[in-house]
Amino acid sequence: MAEENITRIHVDGKEIILVGTAHVSRQSAEQVKEVIEAEQPDTVCIELDEQRYQAIIAQDRWKEMDIFKVIKEKKATFLLMNLVVSSFQKRMAKQFGIKPGQEMIQGIESAKEIGAELVLADRNIQVTFARIWHGVGFWGKMKLLMQMILSIFNNESVTEEELEKLKSKDMLNGMLNDFTESFPRLKRPLIDERDQYLAQKIKDAPGDKIVAVLGAAHVPGITEEIHKEHDLVALSTVPPKSKVPKLLAWIIPVIIIAIIGYTFYANPTAGLQQTISWVLWNGSFAALGAALAFGHPLAILTAFIIAPISSLNPLMAAGWFAGIAQAIVRRPKVEDFENLSEDVFSLKGFWNNKVTRILLIVVLANLGSTLGTIIGGADVVRLFIENL
Repeated sequence: MAEENITRIHVDGKEIILVGTAHVSRQSAEQVKEVIEAEQPDTVCIELDEQRYQAIIAQDRWKEMDIFKVIKEKKATFLLMNLVVSSFQKRMAKQFGIKPGQEMIQGIESAKEIGAELVLADRNIQVTFARIWHGVGFWGKMKLLMQMILSIFNNESVTEEELEKLKSKDMLNGMLNDFTESFPRLKRPLIDERDQYLAQKIKDAPGDKIVAVLGAAHVPGITEEIHKEHDLVALSTVPPKSKVPKLLAWIIPVIIIAIIGYTFYANPTAGLQQTISWVLWNGSFAALGAALAFGHPLAILTAFIIAPISSLNPLMAAGWFAGIAQAIVRRPKVEDFENLSEDVFSLKGFWNNKVTRILLIVVLANLGSTLGTIIGGADVVRLFIENL
């Protein structure tokens, strides 16, 4: 059996065999099968959490999704991020004629075949996204969302030979260094913390011989972190939200309303100008966001009407109302949910599927409203100063 992409570690009397994979590689899936059959481990660890594991074994889960509930529970952005992240893997998997995550599926099946215990070793994906979201700051969030939306346009193809090269340690180290430079605050929750979590879960797995099936990018970090002790509870904690943004979300509207109110009292004409400016900037940018997502005219109109009001009320968001309006007028059918995993392959699919269209409307209308609030607020202050 070839030892390429296999790392053997001895720790605490256990033999741990790390199999570094590419998540859309046929060769990786074949190697996982070979290693588990040859090694006959007591436990097989896989780089999945419970949510992603259920997604793999319950392919029809989309049929049960309630789009109205997703919007009301403020999960539209999370779901869209999840779909965009998986779309690149799915496009490549389709290119090579395999299932995305085939090596994880193989790990599950092979563990069952030899009677090994299966351990889901990765951190909950919602915790990972929450810790990423918490750490990147406001402009980081804007940049991250735009990068993810723009990635839908990426039709780049990769040969199977290039894919196998991506598993080499030298290339991986180079890519991770580039990633650290481009997104320094993203690497820690996405890579480093998960290396620590995975390492501890693998080390704590029952039995004397353990095979761990992992994305190759995690192998160097796990090899280092597995000799240390890590607090899984601390790594699984969602950081408390800062009170500053919440305070600002209330203080800024109060200031805007006070400025417009005072201006109306001192100079009604200038106050009317401020009001019109606030409405136009907020409404136009929110409507533009909904229009960019090819929303129904009613959804675009809803975004325009609601944005100037929702920007003054932190409990509301223009995107939620625009998304609900779109869902009412263009209610997704069962086939839209069934086709969701296929439609994320392409830009056309993202825009044509009624579910992803709604998610895009929610996210882009909210982004537009945020931008409109910044510009509109600045213009309100400018008119106030000019008319002092």
